[in-house]
Amino acid sequence: MRFTKMHGIGNDYIYVDAVREDVIDPPALARAVSDRHTAIGGDGLILVGAASFGSNAHASMRIFNADGSEAQMCGNGIRCVTKFVVDRGICDENPLRIETGRGVLEMEWWVGSDGKVCDVEVDMGEPILGAAAIGVRWPGINGGSQIVACPWTEAMWSGAMNAVNSAGTTITDLQWWKSSGVQPIATVVSMGNPHIMFWCDDVAKVPLESIGSAIERHAFFPERINVHFVQVLGRDELRMRTWERGSGITLACGTGASAVCVAGVLEGRCDRAVRIHLPGGELMLRWDESDGRVRMRGPAVHVFDGQWDEAKSRVMHASQ
Repeated sequence: MRFTKMHGIGNDYIYVDAVREDVIDPPALARAVSDRHTAIGGDGLILVGAASFGSNAHASMRIFNADGSEAQMCGNGIRCVTKFVVDRGICDENPLRIETGRGVLEMEWWVGSDGKVCDVEVDMGEPILGAAAIGVRWPGINGGSQIVACPWTEAMWSGAMNAVNSAGTTITDLQWWKSSGVQPIATVVSMGNPHIMFWCDDVAKVPLESIGSAIERHAFFPERINVHFVQVLGRDELRMRTWERGSGITLACGTGASAVCVAGVLEGRCDRAVRIHLPGGELMLRWDESDGRVRMRGPAVHVFDGQWDEAKSRVMHASQ
């Protein structure tokens, strides 16, 4: 099976042309190829295919996290899908339309000096804000109500950590909450997948490797959730760290950055256009007041191509 590895500011996936390659069990393949010690390594698998009959899209994508679970949307991934489709001559329409689990989204793209796609702006669509539509069970919040700057109490932290401590996590107290300046409120936004945002003074002091899993699997979130801690640097500049549902800590999350932009505006913490710093790089976000849609711009980078031996679960050949 031929594959391509690409990344959007460090959010790396293995991309497969599902028109040419026969992928029988995508979840199992995602788990196999994503292992960073014994396989290709990545945050998951993305299958690039033809658009469904009657769609106005030029191509489609399906996203599988490293644990095999399927996601509706990936902002960094769809930028790389755009590069995959254009650079391989599958389609060179600009703007390009990609069919996702969240519907058809539109991409505007630019090429570098090598004639290859280097930068992509994605129309991420409108945010989903109602608790029921997101799939969240929040105490005291009715189905259609928004979860914006809602209290997140010490009992909620403790309940989350107790659930994970039973699985072997080492966090036993809330000292980190105070040292990192985490505010006792949270906002939940969906961009096709659910995100919860916490605001703090220093994202570097949050023990994300432990607390991320605890919040992801909290009883409030039956379908689990993506977790973000955000630091305000200015009205037009934020810094964030991410724990992705099904993948763990990642260097970047495009839908997460989009959700952070929306949450920041709803809470009055930032402007509608912001630069967001993530561990893997920067993204430019804009929540347009005119149409309510979020736009995200960032790079798409080719890492290498290769062949995967499915029978032996190993890379047969790789080249840049």
